[in-house]
Amino acid sequence: MKYYSTNKQTAPASLEEAVVKGLAGDKGLYMPERIVPIAPEVIADLKNRSFHEIACIVARAFFGEDIEPDTLDQIVKDTLSFETPVVSVTEKIYSLELFHGPTLAFKDVGGRFMARLLGYFIRKQGLKQVNVLVATSGDTGSAVANGFLGVEGIHVYVLYPKGKVSPIQECQFTTLGQNITALEIDGTFDDCQRLVKAAFMDEELNRHMMLTSANSINVARFLPQSFYYFNAYAQLDRIGKAQDLVVCVPSGNFGNITAGLFAHRMGLPIKRFIAANNRNDVFLEYLSTGVYTPRPSVATIANAMDVGDPSNFARILDLYGADQETHQRITALISGYRFTDEEIAATIKRVYEKENYLLDPHGACGYQALENSLQEGEVGVFLETAHPAKFKDTVDQILGADIEIPGKLQAFMKGEKQSLSLDKDFQSFKLYLLTK
Repeated sequence: MKYYSTNKQTAPASLEEAVVKGLAGDKGLYMPERIVPIAPEVIADLKNRSFHEIACIVARAFFGEDIEPDTLDQIVKDTLSFETPVVSVTEKIYSLELFHGPTLAFKDVGGRFMARLLGYFIRKQGLKQVNVLVATSGDTGSAVANGFLGVEGIHVYVLYPKGKVSPIQECQFTTLGQNITALEIDGTFDDCQRLVKAAFMDEELNRHMMLTSANSINVARFLPQSFYYFNAYAQLDRIGKAQDLVVCVPSGNFGNITAGLFAHRMGLPIKRFIAANNRNDVFLEYLSTGVYTPRPSVATIANAMDVGDPSNFARILDLYGADQETHQRITALISGYRFTDEEIAATIKRVYEKENYLLDPHGACGYQALENSLQEGEVGVFLETAHPAKFKDTVDQILGADIEIPGKLQAFMKGEKQSLSLDKDFQSFKLYLLTK
């Protein structure tokens, strides 16, 4: 399978090249040259399969032409040591709980899968060291850092915006040490993402060190997230709730919903998608106007969605054909909602009191969008992307409570913060990396 750039100004790459490089030479994002469909009879039988078996089926569709089946199955097995249950919140609305991995966030699957796939290619090529640059608005940093922790031949640099991730999120990637370096950037997530992209394009840096990314920029990070969608469908199909399925995705950098759109293109029978936004609503504006206008992000209580220029928008445009009908095709399948901090807080409080279900700020956006839009006969599932305790201060304040911190998070909180502060200008970042 070859992977082309969304900018289409560079030669197609192999899977190995796309994973190791991360970003195409023309600054575009890699896309597979074709999407392999999964047969309807296989999809109908998913309800009889385990999460591991489902993930293997999907992984082979993506990567089976490039990796031996036994090797690929082992990578999937090493990635999945946890379940992602669908939980009923109301008769029509279900939560897909994606916070049962090591860092209690949905990005655990993508981070762990990429660590193992990149490690496989490093060994295959006999490389000494690959350096992973990753910008995070919250959970990406912890998932990638923990996925790559101790992996031989890989050093990870996590760039995060100072004061704009929750304390618990921060401790999950700043306390690890070993092959993980945390860089605290005096700016926003968009500044962090800009630094990462600029580093990939800098010839001097790339001569000095081999760079790749573990953001959803990288195909090995975002494609495995499609496992979740097939697994959710299988669980709902077991209980007869998979007809007229509507999936709502809290959306920041849009890697997660893009993975869902790939699953849909592969044949998964999802009726429609909803992209739930906080006040960073450039995608909703695009749906309404057909014009994409990126702008600086603003801080909200759903901080992992504080993205003003989502990278994966380029993949969505490419997936639905960059022509005059693109906007029409996208809006036929995807709708959008935006919620203020006050609306998010009200949803968390109301659902907890009425349904006894604890939402995190991002999941609250997903729940509320479904409640606002589900039609007769439709069943909705929203992706509850991180454990509410990762946003403990916010949730406690909303509920007037003291929610319990799971043991996994408590273990991270005992570590000592190890991070380096940097300005948001590229020269400072570049000079730092040149010393490594």
